[in-house]
Amino acid sequence: MVEPVKHRATVPYGTTVVAVLRDGKACVGSDGQVSLDTTILKRTARKVRRLYNDTVLAGFAGATADAFTLLERFEEQLDAHRGNLARSAVELAKAWRTDRYLRRLEAMLVAASKSELVLISGNGDVIVPDDNIVAIGSGGNYALAAARALIRHTSLDARRIVEESLRIAAEICVFSNDHFTIEELG
Repeated sequence: MVEPVKHRATVPYGTTVVAVLRDGKACVGSDGQVSLDTTILKRTARKVRRLYNDTVLAGFAGATADAFTLLERFEEQLDAHRGNLARSAVELAKAWRTDRYLRRLEAMLVAASKSELVLISGNGDVIVPDDNIVAIGSGGNYALAAARALIRHTSLDARRIVEESLRIAAEICVFSNDHFTIEELG
């Protein structure tokens, strides 16, 4: 009998993080659920942080310890590059891709300043979205679709778009809940 092959997830799941830039304001929000397989371990986790003297917001999805490690390294890059978001993201992505220890981490980061928004992945990607919206995690695609519709068809501000997008994702994704952490710049 052949045993089924178990694959490690290449894209972190288990949360929803969404970020929006609109009208000179940046907003990043996440749900609060921490899951282990099919069990909810915590409902009120904070997956969004203020960094570099409150000028950068970062949200994370994936394995918790891995995400905290990446957040720490990202903060070091922000300090080294005096808050330059793009440069810090590129340097983190380079280290993430080349460093043996970091390469094994399973997480993703979203970071925003008042004028920039990036997604940083373990594949060495630093993605600047075309439409000033980015979302990650298992509920990320739901939140992304909702945010795109809201940005195109309403005049809601960045915070309300993030909040409504998270609410919609929480209604669909079993790995997301409706206990939100939302941070805003601008």
